Amino acid sequence: AASDVYKRQMEDRVDSGFLQQIEKRLEQIRTDALAMNQESLAECLYPHKWYNPFPKFKYSERPDSAAASIYDGNIVILIDNSPAVLVVPTSVFDVIEEADDYYFPPLTGTYIKLSKYLLTIMSLIMTPLWIVFLRNPGMVPEWLKFIMIEEEGSTVPVILQLLILEFCIDGLRLAAVNTPTLLTTPLSIIAGIVVGEYAVSSGWFDPESMLYMAFVTVGTYTQASYELGYAIKFFRMIMLILAWFFGIWGFAAGIVMFVLAMAFNRTISEKSYLYPLIPFDGKMLARKLLRLRLGKEK
Repeated sequence: AASDVYKRQMEDRVDSGFLQQIEKRLEQIRTDALAMNQESLAECLYPHKWYNPFPKFKYSERPDSAAASIYDGNIVILIDNSPAVLVVPTSVFDVIEEADDYYFPPLTGTYIKLSKYLLTIMSLIMTPLWIVFLRNPGMVPEWLKFIMIEEEGSTVPVILQLLILEFCIDGLRLAAVNTPTLLTTPLSIIAGIVVGEYAVSSGWFDPESMLYMAFVTVGTYTQASYELGYAIKFFRMIMLILAWFFGIWGFAAGIVMFVLAMAFNRTISEKSYLYPLIPFDGKMLARKLLRLRLGKEK
């Protein structure tokens, strides 16, 4: 009897029409093998537009995270020979959310969640906004004058410095991935210190460029999704170029492009990628932004 009650509760949570749609799509897949496991299956299920870099799916290797997703009414797909499951449908708030947020008390978990969202936003706008201030010194208030570069700085234009650093950071990350585990940490530290010191002293980069890109890198890796991190990176580079050539209007245009890319990015269920913000669901939005006490949730 208890199992029947639980089954009815779960049937009320999941969208049965969407579940049937997923089953039908799985049956229609015709392929000899899923060479890249979950990514191949994702591309077969939803051949989305390649020019929108925001992730359409959430992957997880944690049983607790997968179980929580099922309890929230999502559908979890297990792939043979893969340690990760596919969670659908997925909004941007689902991608940013992590299971570890719920392994802390409400106050600590809320702080971690809000810090993650704030750092993600700062990693998007910090360097483009700095470019706007450099191009328009009159906009900088007195208490922010310290962010300006001294006249005797690098001979390389700031925009090139930031774009080169964007590529260099990816190079360091790829080098760390392919470095033997015992050498990863010391090599990363040595490379960061040596390359950073000599890059500044040789006149290639300004110290401010190195500092802000270091903060941007830390902010990018505060959330677990590499796909979302690279989506933010691509739009940050676009915003850098627009801000350099068009100032504050280019920066504003970059923000609009970023928001529109998320707004027009649909989940596999054709629902809003910005849910629960659009359409607005106050209770669910509070749950995504804050670490609420489980006893207070319905």
